[in-house]
Amino acid sequence: MDAETRFLHRLHRRIPDDVDIMLPLAEALTRVGEIEEGLEVDLRLAACRPEDPTIRYNLACSLALCGQADRALETLARAVALGYRDPAHLREDPDLESLRDDPRFQAVLRSLEEAPPAAP
Repeated sequence: MDAETRFLHRLHRRIPDDVDIMLPLAEALTRVGEIEEGLEVDLRLAACRPEDPTIRYNLACSLALCGQADRALETLARAVALGYRDPAHLREDPDLESLRDDPRFQAVLRSLEEAPPAAP
């Protein structure tokens, strides 16, 4: 674990429900290969902010990395339904590599590419 991740981890233990700590912690854990622990933090984030499309997207990435394809695809579809709107990132995100050949992934990507642009 690197210094940043250890620092965030200590903060999280002291203030466990702070979303502003959990967001970078989940990303840092995944980056250093602590994927299962990152998934646990992403699950907590999703419970705290169930309607946040970016948190749902990140959760889908963690689920995919942990080999939970069905849950990842359901969560990814939910992220898009909630307003996630970055088809280029979805298409290229290495965290979602395990899902790319799944027809459900292709359907989510198609629905995102065909969605009208978000209002400013």
